[in-house]
Amino acid sequence: MLARPPIAPLRPFVRLLWAGFTPPALARPGREHVLPTGHMHLALRWGGPPLQLLPAGDAPHGAQAWSPGPAVVGGARAGYYAKQAGTHGWSVGAQLEPGAAGALLRTSAADLAERHTPLADVCGPGAVAELMERLQAQSDPEACLRVLETWLLARMARTVRGLHPAIAAALASLHTGAPVQQAVQASGLSHRHLIARFRDATGLAPKQHARVLRLQLALAALQAPAPQPAGIAADAGFADQAHFTREFRALTGVTPIDWLRAAPAQRNHVRTG
Repeated sequence: MLARPPIAPLRPFVRLLWAGFTPPALARPGREHVLPTGHMHLALRWGGPPLQLLPAGDAPHGAQAWSPGPAVVGGARAGYYAKQAGTHGWSVGAQLEPGAAGALLRTSAADLAERHTPLADVCGPGAVAELMERLQAQSDPEACLRVLETWLLARMARTVRGLHPAIAAALASLHTGAPVQQAVQASGLSHRHLIARFRDATGLAPKQHARVLRLQLALAALQAPAPQPAGIAADAGFADQAHFTREFRALTGVTPIDWLRAAPAQRNHVRTG
């Protein structure tokens, strides 16, 4: 799998690009939990099965797996989702920054949150069909990434505005570990107005975003050599070990010990079956 930052004009709105091919002989299908990062993403697949979403552990009895299609927008989530991973075929995608929904997809991140949406429903079937055709004509991952970058640049609104200063200030505050009320003060907006603008830009409310950031801090610490969960709980801002374990399981579907046993190569992708 090739992963790299985008070209400079896209960096305000695209955090990371990836592309890769898994041949049938190396496919190892299984259940995977994808953990929340606070970011939206695009994902496109061909030459194999499309994305298959699986019922979460707390889903109602009888819930069925389903596919949103070969080209999707994954909205920001406050918790994990489950999918079929390790299948064969090509996969190309992008992790998006706050504000990308308006600049690149011309919609609100709030309208895409907590679900996967067919990319054609957002950008139009003709535009997505053309993108898929161009991707399928490529023979290596880097060429696929250049095609995706070209498409995203063409999607970028001519008059591009960055994040609203209030949202940028709130995000910067939350990323320092500050409580939500401090982020509200940094934004200069009322709590109600900040929530609305924050959701429009990121897909999540400030409190949800803060929970995800705290999880990501804990995951980074768990990746360190000889991690100590008790110390991680305190350092990441949890009240105690029990609070850490409850929050971790609620957001990831596994316990910290389960995560350590799984030893995921990518911390936000945990094989559970």
